[in-house]
Amino acid sequence: MYTSLAIILVLQNTVIQAARVIGGNVTVIQGDTAVFPCLLTESAESLTQITWQRRTRLIKLNTNFFTILPKGPLYFNGKDERFSFVGNFSLKNGSLQLSNVTKSDEGTYTCIYTLFPSGNLKTEIPLNVIVPPETSIKDNVLIVGNEEVELATCRGTRSWPPANVNWVLGELTNVLRISHNSVENADGTTTTVSTLFGAPTKNLHNHSIKCVIKNPVLQHETTIPLTIQIHFPPSEVKINAVSKNTFECVSEANPKANITWGNSIGLLGSDSSLKVEGAVLTIIRPSSQLNGLLECNATNTYGTKQGYLSVHFSTEGSCTAGWTLFCLLLFFNVAIAVWWFYRSGKKCVIPSFNLRERATPALQVVSTEADSPSEEPGPEIPLQHAEDS
Repeated sequence: MYTSLAIILVLQNTVIQAARVIGGNVTVIQGDTAVFPCLLTESAESLTQITWQRRTRLIKLNTNFFTILPKGPLYFNGKDERFSFVGNFSLKNGSLQLSNVTKSDEGTYTCIYTLFPSGNLKTEIPLNVIVPPETSIKDNVLIVGNEEVELATCRGTRSWPPANVNWVLGELTNVLRISHNSVENADGTTTTVSTLFGAPTKNLHNHSIKCVIKNPVLQHETTIPLTIQIHFPPSEVKINAVSKNTFECVSEANPKANITWGNSIGLLGSDSSLKVEGAVLTIIRPSSQLNGLLECNATNTYGTKQGYLSVHFSTEGSCTAGWTLFCLLLFFNVAIAVWWFYRSGKKCVIPSFNLRERATPALQVVSTEADSPSEEPGPEIPLQHAEDS
């Protein structure tokens, strides 16, 4: 009798020791779905229930939250419908699914099998949540100067593990300075900030740089391009001849300069003699009334610069006065010739003339650039313009 009892006890102990619960480690990206594997193997005992407990960032003690019975699952301590049973009770598979995982779900999940008559068997399943960084870049309004200022800031926000934030500066690598700073957030994520410093000189204007942000666990990296913008007032004003009577006013500025044309009277606009289209001025009908300095004003938020165009129109002879003088001289010459031929007894033959006189307006232009007009413009450069009378 005692021998039989001993054999039964040994066999029962062997069954209990052989039974085990298989789990594992779970790593998931925030927002995805996690599956907690839980499987009872090598047990012939009767399964009463499967219980799930959790200990997370928000729940500090092991707490029952989900129980699976032969008739179906039950929620405990509040119904979190993100959890669902994806196993099979009859096959002793107690696997659980959690959708839309957040960083606050990170922690330890315990799967407990209740067997009869032996009792409970369990396994712990750690959940690790990877949080990709929220990326952003911010550049400041930079006014030209020589003192070091904060040029731009690049952020990898609410990341786990902490994001790596780096700059790709190209030829500015040895010109600019970089500073890094990290702050842990209440939900366990980290915000990493990288700040770029330098003197906002015009040499930096329009240089292209990049900020590269990467979570060290993930393969993906985010690259954000940035073009440095330095704000400065209009520089030297140049007036270029586009064609014979068309001129363009040019000045480098950021923001782009607003161009206006004027003279001693005031602003110039389009009329019968002029056409103004932004920075371009076209003289349609040359006139001595335009003689003098035409002024080009380049203006933006940070200042104003002027350039000057010296214009002079001249006419080689006046048509009305010239013909009057010619007719008088011709009359006297013919009268003298007739009198002389009459006295000498010779026949008088009066020649006929086909006369035409051209008056040629000439445009003489000098372009100067200064903050204020000069009293004596430089040497005049004639730009030929002719009209038939």
